[in-house]
This record gives sequence, C-alpha cells and structure tokens, in this order.
Amino acid sequence: MRRIMNYVNGKFEEGEGEEKYDVFNPAFGEKISVVREAKRTEIDRAIDLAHDAQSKWMRVPISDRIKYLFRLENLMWSKLDQIAEVTTIEHGKTFEESKGDVVRAIQNVESAAAASYQIMGRNNKQIATGIDEELVRVPLGVFAAISPFNFPVMIPFWFLPYAVTLGNAIVVKPSEKTPMSMEMIMSLVGEAGYPEGVIQLINGGKESVDYVLENKKIAGVSFVGSTPVADYVYRKGTSNRKRVQGGASAKNYILVMPDADLEGSMSNIIGSFYGNAGERCLAGSVLVTFPENHDRVMSMFRKKATELKVGYGMEKTTDMGPLIRKEHLERVEKFIDLGQREGGKLVLDGRNSRPKEYPKGFFLGPSIVDNVSEGMSVMNEEIFGPVASFYTANSFDDAVDVINKSRYGNASTIYTASGLNAKKFTESIDAGNIGVNVGVAAPIAFYPFSGMKDSFFGDLHPQGGDDSVMFFTERKVIISKW
Repeated sequence: MRRIMNYVNGKFEEGEGEEKYDVFNPAFGEKISVVREAKRTEIDRAIDLAHDAQSKWMRVPISDRIKYLFRLENLMWSKLDQIAEVTTIEHGKTFEESKGDVVRAIQNVESAAAASYQIMGRNNKQIATGIDEELVRVPLGVFAAISPFNFPVMIPFWFLPYAVTLGNAIVVKPSEKTPMSMEMIMSLVGEAGYPEGVIQLINGGKESVDYVLENKKIAGVSFVGSTPVADYVYRKGTSNRKRVQGGASAKNYILVMPDADLEGSMSNIIGSFYGNAGERCLAGSVLVTFPENHDRVMSMFRKKATELKVGYGMEKTTDMGPLIRKEHLERVEKFIDLGQREGGKLVLDGRNSRPKEYPKGFFLGPSIVDNVSEGMSVMNEEIFGPVASFYTANSFDDAVDVINKSRYGNASTIYTASGLNAKKFTESIDAGNIGVNVGVAAPIAFYPFSGMKDSFFGDLHPQGGDDSVMFFTERKVIISKW
C-alpha cells in the first residue's frame, strides 16, 4: 500500500504520523494508498522552513517571481492528461471533468500573473510642505490552504499562485480523500524551480488542521469545505489572529421560467445537477418550475437524466462517475429515502444503477424527487450528490422568496428568454454567483468566487482579482520628509 508523501523544503518525504486515512479508487471500491496524520512537530517544522524561505522570497523582484508562474504553467499543460488521470482514479469524476479541473487551475496561474500587477501602490507629493506620502502593499508571511476532495487541483490553485507571486510562502493541506493530485503537482513545483520552502505540502486530517490554526507563524488560512467545518476554521483561525477566508456548503436553486428555451438549455441544466456526480458547490440541487411548465420540464429532464451512462471515469462513454466514498453514497441514499418519507414523489431512483463491471464501486445514478415542499430535508440540506428536487412555485415572487429563505447563498440560476425576468432575478436573489441561462455559474479566474450567508465566512473571497491581492498583502503607509 503506497503512502502519500509530504513535500517539505523542496523534497518529498514520508510522514512520521499514524497511518490514518485510506485513499480509494471509488469506481472499483478499492484502497490504493494511505495518508498519515502529520504530527505537530512536522507541521511546525514545515511552517518554520516556509517562514525562513519567505523572508528571502519576498525580496525577489516581482517580475522574476512571475517567471516561476510561467514555468509552472507550461509544466502543467505538458502533464495535463497525466494529472487528470490521477484525479479520476482518486476522485471518480470523468476524465474530461478531471481535465477541466486542471485547466481551471492553470487559468488561476495565468490570473495570478496579472493580479500581481495590482500590488502597485499610490502616492501623493507635498501633502504638506516638503512631505510626501505613499501607500504600498507588502506580503504578510506564511499562508495555509486547506482544500476539499471534490476539486483536488483547481481549489488549491485558488490560493497557491496568488499567495506566492505576491511574495508569501504557502503550506497546502489537501483533502485526505484525494491527496494524490497535489502530490503530483508538487513535482512540477520543483521542476519550475521554486526555492525550497516557498511551496510545501503536508498531509493529514483534522489534527493537522488544528496544528496549522494554532501555529503563530501562519498569517492567514484559505479553506473550502462544509459549513460546520468552515465555521470552525473561521472561529479558531480568527481567534488566533489569522486572516481566514472560508468557502462553505451550498443549496443551489435553478428557476426555469415558462418562456425558457428548454430544447437549447436542457443539456446545460442536466450538467448542472449531475456533473461531477453532484459533488460540487455550484451543482444545481432544487429545480423550481410553475404549474404551467412543470410537466414539460420534468418530462425532458427525466428523459435526459435516464440517458446518462454511469461508469468508470476513464471510459470515454461514461457521463457520470461514482461518489467519493461508501459512507457518502449511503448518506446520499438516505436523502432519497427521506425525500419519499417526507412526502416527495420519487420519479427516478438511481440506487440500482451500479454498473455490472464495477460491483464494488460507490455508484449512484441520477435521481429525481418531485413535489418537494418547504421544510423538507431535500429542499433545505446540502446533499452533495446526483439528486434533483423539483419544487413548484405559484409565481415569480414566490420562487424568489423560497430561494432567498435558504440559509445558503452560493449560487442560483434562472433560465428565461425575458431580459426583464433576468434583471429582476439577478437583483433579487441573495447569492454570490448568479447564472442567467448558465447552470454552473463559475466565475473565470479574474473574478472572485463569491458566496453569501452560510456559504461563506470572511470578507475577501477566493480566486482572482482584488480580493486575492487584498487577502495576501497588507497596506503600509509611508510619510517622508526630506
């Protein structure tokens, strides 16, 4: 059983802690590697090395720091298929979805090169006789990135390239469920020539996270995961005087108006609900219709859903892969059962969709629960799986009201041919990422990945643009008299 390696001070090394977490190929249901829980001494050593390296790295001219990004970008493009295959093996998503994961990471490398120029300050001459004043942005030190299992390459790159290009060092703690992709990326970090200690990888679970949050040399923490854990990381991190940005859970509603172009949009809608097996924070979860278009939308949606082929992600004919773990599969299946018991109508049951070729895999086919109502678990709780809940609204205002009652505010989409409906929707919905005829409202790397309510903790959002520059730097005001 292969052990996942840490990457510390420019070298791969085996951890010293307990072998605690199994890594699976979820399509086969087989263990493929094991992760050790990093000890506090290992975490502290990695952070100390990062702290020492950052004091030198911050003095490297920013134009030279950008050149490292260009080298890393080229290496990631050259290894795109190999990284994507590793992601499919450890996560289960299709090979094309895994390639998209890596491409979005590369786009953030490119974006970080552009964002670095936003570090420029401003100045005023002669604020008083013989006195000048200027504002500059400076790096803060060592940051930590704690990432989830569902996008093992893209999400660490919401943070890593921005932090280091702006003059900081970073320690990445990938998900213990999908650590192999970032382990492979670290070999490319070495090839790109980054100095020892500037970018490091430490593996583990909750204990490792606690050690990071308690270390006084960590200036800030970037986290993506569930709302309860994001809340914990935010509270503990800020109580230890750290900056924290915490992406959290979602319950995304998709409103399909009677005037929507269903023929042109249905594949996009289906992709929102069942892409990545529903294991993404931008996945559609509740589809909202009206009495006059419910049956037509349901008929087309169900037909498209039944046409999806569930299977191993490395097979070209596969449309949807397995879920990440057996226990997660069982959790999602319980939501299907709960939806029925609470009064929903099970229109499509994916619980018997395990491919015969992969009898031990953690597979669940597309599922649909109709006639859901306010107060039902499938209407309110994050399922994080391929389950679509249908809600029938009485009016546009009723639909908006139901959507805004959700405790989450990650994303929401409207499908319509009316500019007026689109304008009213985008102005009324309390969510950070809004789609208009776009089922997965994923911002490009130059924009922040927004989120509201219980879907985000902090002030500055992940990914590119001004938010990253402000999160990874501090303002320094200099007043000079000569």
